[in-house]
Amino acid sequence: MPDFSLETRLGANNGRVVVGIDEAGRGPWAGPVVAAAAWLDRNALDPSLLARLDDSKRLSPAAREGLYRRLVAAAPGGARIGLGEASVAEIDALNILQASLLAMARAVAGLGLVPDAALVDGNRAPDLPCPVETVVKGDQRSLSVAAASIAAKVTRDRHMAELARLRPGYGWERNQGYGTAEHRAALSRLGVTPEHRRSFRPVRETLDITR
Repeated sequence: MPDFSLETRLGANNGRVVVGIDEAGRGPWAGPVVAAAAWLDRNALDPSLLARLDDSKRLSPAAREGLYRRLVAAAPGGARIGLGEASVAEIDALNILQASLLAMARAVAGLGLVPDAALVDGNRAPDLPCPVETVVKGDQRSLSVAAASIAAKVTRDRHMAELARLRPGYGWERNQGYGTAEHRAALSRLGVTPEHRRSFRPVRETLDITR
């Protein structure tokens, strides 16, 4: 389970602002990539909330939603959440890795404060105005990164559910744009939408077939 060990090592107990950063949506064929940056005050937050924070992939959708609401309600004294995204056009122009790093930088900018240090899930660091430490499986090791993973996942899932209402038939309210059998079948049947990532092979191949 994640804890505050990494934040403490970077000076969080001595007044330094240490944030966790994570993203959601690198793999899907459609929709933006969304990142979140999270700062937590361990002394101000309910211990029951901290005990439930975890890698978003380990939590049910209902649990993620509930935890995200509690994190938002704790702002600004107990927690801060910054959100950022990179659009489909940016993903196609930059590539998904660079777009993800851009979304992370935007999430930090959205915090409303400049961190003293940042913990980033993964092994690639975005360009930030503070020292950055990358942490493989950081959402399973750091509570701040776990909070960011929940915020990013919930925000992106909500966005994809809204896109599903605008573009019905692809099942985005269930598959969030990932390459499920349902999505693949709909892509063949209904075609490519403006929300699809044309730089991703299945989408590109569909475009080639229909030309």
